[in-house]
Amino acid sequence: MEQLAFTEFLNHHFGELALRLLTLVGVHPKHPTTPISNSVAMELLVFLLLTLFFIAVRLRLSVDRPGALQHVMEGIEGFVADLGKEIIGHNYQPYVGYLVTLGVFILSCNLIGLIPGLESPTAVPIVPLGCALVTWFYYHIQGLRANGLGYFKHFAGPVWWLAPLMVPIEIFSHLARVLSLTIRLFANMFAGEMVTMVFFSLIPLGVPIIFQGLHIGVAFIQTYIFVLLACVYLGEATAHDH
Repeated sequence: MEQLAFTEFLNHHFGELALRLLTLVGVHPKHPTTPISNSVAMELLVFLLLTLFFIAVRLRLSVDRPGALQHVMEGIEGFVADLGKEIIGHNYQPYVGYLVTLGVFILSCNLIGLIPGLESPTAVPIVPLGCALVTWFYYHIQGLRANGLGYFKHFAGPVWWLAPLMVPIEIFSHLARVLSLTIRLFANMFAGEMVTMVFFSLIPLGVPIIFQGLHIGVAFIQTYIFVLLACVYLGEATAHDH
């Protein structure tokens, strides 16, 4: 796969270090001379840009004269908080920070592909899989924190004698959530990337702008769905009626 300029920069300056670290944990890259892939490079770029953005927001926080960046973050936080309150319930507040971070990261990864010379890392399966796994572990941990070991009663179902049947079904259902979150985000972003690239190669001007708008719409919708499902899973895991 052709390297992006930023990927080439990272491999040139940090490729040897990355290769050593990967080898240390037993991972052997397919291309040892370029161990940092485009998707990893784009994730790092998103991380750096968001870090700078959050620092800028923090430095300009004001009660009396909030700036544009503060209004943007307050709007995002308010939207996610309302979603969490509606789905998770009255105990939603501890999870807003994670949900906002998750949503901003996924949305940024979805949209960065609109910039010439860059790609959406969410159009590669490993990135949505990482988001799905982190969310999966997160809601289970929060379920244990909220209910203790009683959380596992959820897997047995409401009738004790159906437990031998319910436990494997519930386990499979929870594992399937990782696959569902991954495929939904990856498939839609990959399709959006491919359609945009094809039309840009065929018709450089005019019509591709429409598909850029479609890409933006898909990026927002897929971010919303991912965060929405994370809220649903958190609501189920932290409910006190298991």
